[in-house]
Amino acid sequence: MLAKTLSVLDEPQAGRLTIQYAPADGTDAVENPPRFTWLPVIEDEATYILRVSPDPDFPTKKTRTFAPVPVNFLTPDVTFPAGTHHWSYAVCDARGTPVTEWSTTRSFTLAEGLPEIPLPARDARFASATHDHPRLWMTPDRLAIFRKEVEADPERYAWAKFYRESVLPWMDREVMEEPAGYPDHKRTAPVWRQTYIDLQELMYAVRHLSIGGKVTGDRAMLDRAKAWLLAAASWDPMGVTSRAYTDEWAYRVTNALTWGYDWLQDELTEEERDRVRAALLARTRDIADHAIRNARIHLFPYDSHAVRSVSLTLIPACIALLDDDAEGEARDWLNYCIEFLFTVYSPWGDSDGGWAEGPNYWMMGMAYLIEATNWLKSYTGLDLYQRPFFQNTGDFPLFCKAPDTRRATFGDDSTQGDLPGIKTGLNMRQFAGVTGNGAYQWYCDENLRLNPGTGGAFYNWGWWDTNFDELTFRTDFPIVEATPPEGGLRHFRGIGWVGVQHAMDDPDRHIQFVFKSSRFGSISHSHGDQNAFCMAAFGEDLAIQSGHYVAFNSTMHRNWRRQTRSKNAILIDGKGQYADKDKTRAMAATGRIVAAEERDDHIYIKGDATPAYRSLSPEVTLAAREVYFVRNSYFVIIDSVDADTPVSLDWLLHANAPFDLGKTSFRYTGERAGFYGQVIWSEAGKPDLTQHTGYPDVDPAEYEGLPVSTCLTARYPKATRHRVATLLVPYRLSDPKRIFHFLDDQGYDADLYFTDPDENSFRIVMKKLAKS
Repeated sequence: MLAKTLSVLDEPQAGRLTIQYAPADGTDAVENPPRFTWLPVIEDEATYILRVSPDPDFPTKKTRTFAPVPVNFLTPDVTFPAGTHHWSYAVCDARGTPVTEWSTTRSFTLAEGLPEIPLPARDARFASATHDHPRLWMTPDRLAIFRKEVEADPERYAWAKFYRESVLPWMDREVMEEPAGYPDHKRTAPVWRQTYIDLQELMYAVRHLSIGGKVTGDRAMLDRAKAWLLAAASWDPMGVTSRAYTDEWAYRVTNALTWGYDWLQDELTEEERDRVRAALLARTRDIADHAIRNARIHLFPYDSHAVRSVSLTLIPACIALLDDDAEGEARDWLNYCIEFLFTVYSPWGDSDGGWAEGPNYWMMGMAYLIEATNWLKSYTGLDLYQRPFFQNTGDFPLFCKAPDTRRATFGDDSTQGDLPGIKTGLNMRQFAGVTGNGAYQWYCDENLRLNPGTGGAFYNWGWWDTNFDELTFRTDFPIVEATPPEGGLRHFRGIGWVGVQHAMDDPDRHIQFVFKSSRFGSISHSHGDQNAFCMAAFGEDLAIQSGHYVAFNSTMHRNWRRQTRSKNAILIDGKGQYADKDKTRAMAATGRIVAAEERDDHIYIKGDATPAYRSLSPEVTLAAREVYFVRNSYFVIIDSVDADTPVSLDWLLHANAPFDLGKTSFRYTGERAGFYGQVIWSEAGKPDLTQHTGYPDVDPAEYEGLPVSTCLTARYPKATRHRVATLLVPYRLSDPKRIFHFLDDQGYDADLYFTDPDENSFRIVMKKLAKS
């Protein structure tokens, strides 16, 4: 009998914007089992079989198979022994029999002692989960205990404060009517923002009145919660609060329905439950279909909003709806979301814990991820926190945006120059509770100490009620004792960021320096800022990211803040790096960290941003930057640019106020600290120093009432080869600092010598074009 001929497997090459084949061939896994991902075939309904073996020939007795797998990613439900393993996949039928040829075989290595985080298979995943309500945060058994605890001691878990400040005020507020949408349905930032807040408050009202009423048994409160819920359920799911109209609005309405449906089950009539469930199911389907079928985050995982919807909306909604819908859609969506978080997440970083979109979007992404993880953990027992990314990600804000910094980091940031949002601190407390890391708790304490009274600011209140955060954290996690953070360097390899912190816990000595050269280019909320840096010192931002994130796609955002000219970076012939709307070009405008090392008396960082500059200037053959941070005191920055034709070089530096300029030097004086800079050497000739205060090509109305920064430009004459050395010396105004330097270029190289007042010396050798 002839063997059945198998179809050829569609196994295309992965691109920059797509999911990758992982584990990549020859790599070392960081968790056991590793997370398997591959490019899906064209047929959406396809299922897969995965095989794993220590033998590349996959003999039956030594091979584990997993089938049918309904998506193109898998975290197995078993661990594997240490050693080298091989894997491949194929398309299979419903019985798990391959119907295509097997894919390319790839290998990976598992070391001893890796974190063991298998994911239970779908048929066993919810075996112990209750079918009763509520399910989010509290299950009925926990709620009964909690009710007795806070009745006996209202201060326990910060319940009294939550009840007083976050429950009672909604009793007297008018029930919200369905929003009118945009004037003539043309999006405007003021209407977007106000409706965003209104709908967030809708969710607060439903969630908090429901919890308050169920805990206290207050009939009037439960009736008021129902009134808010039923009003929202009457709105058109495909109207002005639909995902397609404004997704952030839709997420909040869906969350309001989710909490009301889950916590008010016993208070609703059968007709009311059907009405709320139908509205919630329609909205959840709309969001899930977009993420899975339209945005296709399992193929293109870099859609910031679609990925965020998984933890922000889909996880809680699907938990509330699980097995309450006749078609079982919620169970399928929930399984997809769990597997996405356990396998693909986070597309913005790796096991080092970095987040390519920057600290502000780390704050937002982690805030919703934390909530989803907590609801999954309390309802199903699944613990996402054990993954290495979540064990390490607290290091990212710790090293890249200290609690006393404002503009000295990268990425979109809605705080408009304020200190880090208090949710950043609360996220850090969560990771302290998960990991036991006291430095994360220190960050939280400092953040709350420096930021009192900002809970009502749009970038806090518009997203979170921190009284609810306090309540839920205290019921589920321990408060860890704060410990001072250690300084030094953190290299977040997966995203191409380097954070340097010196004496973070001492404002009189603290210096922060952040450098970026990233494989993510200018995609999503990243900018054209490869090989750029930011600096803060002694409690004040000094070399800043310029401009304000007033709104996505505003003229400020599009023409200034995303562009290289708003960064502490270079322009080549007046051009920076591609940072416009073409995602493929944005993802290709990359850089990379060549080195990030702590040495005996200095920290050394080198970035190569050649592809980023070639995106607009193809004549460029090299665009590199080196940074020396010497004795935790001063910086020497070396820029190297080569081109096929002569090009000028603009060396840019941004600060909160104008500089004092000399011929080859400049000085910035802030409120408590300042710094001076000196051009030490330029192979192409001396620069012309100028400065400009303002934001060219930006609508002034967008930043009315906001501070305006200054850009210093050191323009170097055209040459095919540039080598520029610049000294930057930060200091407290009460303790000015000088670093002495001289140049010896009589030999084969240019030797740069630096000494401080204590006669500590440092030398940098620069290769010259001309040889003696």
